[in-house]
Amino acid sequence: MTNYLVRRCGQAVVLMLLVSVIGFGILHLAPGGPLSQYVLSSNMSQEDIDRITRQLGLDRPFLLQYADWLARMVTGDWGQSYRDGLPVLAKIATHIGPTLEIMLASTVIAALLGGVIGMRAAVRRHSLTDLLATGGAMIALSIPTFWFALMAIYLFSIELGWLPSGNRSTIGDGSPGDVLHHMIAPVMVLALVETAVWAQFMRASMLDTLGQDYIRTARAKGLRERVVIRAHALRNALLPMITLVGLQFPTLLGGALVTETVFSWPGMGRLFLDSLEYRDYPVVMGILMLSALMVMAGSLLADLLYAVADPRIRMD
Repeated sequence: MTNYLVRRCGQAVVLMLLVSVIGFGILHLAPGGPLSQYVLSSNMSQEDIDRITRQLGLDRPFLLQYADWLARMVTGDWGQSYRDGLPVLAKIATHIGPTLEIMLASTVIAALLGGVIGMRAAVRRHSLTDLLATGGAMIALSIPTFWFALMAIYLFSIELGWLPSGNRSTIGDGSPGDVLHHMIAPVMVLALVETAVWAQFMRASMLDTLGQDYIRTARAKGLRERVVIRAHALRNALLPMITLVGLQFPTLLGGALVTETVFSWPGMGRLFLDSLEYRDYPVVMGILMLSALMVMAGSLLADLLYAVADPRIRMD
């Protein structure tokens, strides 16, 4: 186990370096640059632009800029925002909570609903339930997340007036009940797509389990089908689902980015898009590195949970 953890940590360091080089390089090559907003929105002289360029270190070669950024980042200094001068870590810290709120809530709902739907579809294979579950999952995965978000706003906010159309709380309120009320629509949109993924994965896992010899042996002993499913098939079918927690994290993060933008949810996704629009590259790199770190941590956690759930798996 120790060797496995050391090896995975080593791989994570290499991957983080690759992500940082690629991300920093793409931003360096992107047209415009951090000062393009100032040039377009103010009457700054060329001398002022040159002075700010030197202050930010943007006039230095790419390798020097990257080496300086990397050296400060590993020591905990993620830089300051070009837009407002605030520390990058402080800005991310104020936005990561709302993102985790909707991600965790949608994951729990999707895992429960998707697990039940996938299991029933597998047990009743080729039935109407299976066809509806499979067809519904395909439709949900084929339609972009932003379309569901817009439809949710139109139906539940404009037509029915049941849910707020955006923001995390009402101005002047902000109570837990008010925040929960605002969470319903974005969580519902995120959970819809995630439920389709979990249902398909659960259906495939359950079908594979139901085809095993020990399931046929249990049925041959005369056990009732309900006992076979609950006592013998369900637990083993749930084991591969653990890996889905880590594998789904990048998709969930991407969905949260779109959903937060449509619902004006003050999370990391909205901060990321705002930072891209204003060429606030230190914040963009900070969110990029934190997202990569969270994906790797999720993958490692899934592997460890899988080994705990199934002692036959050795972490060599």
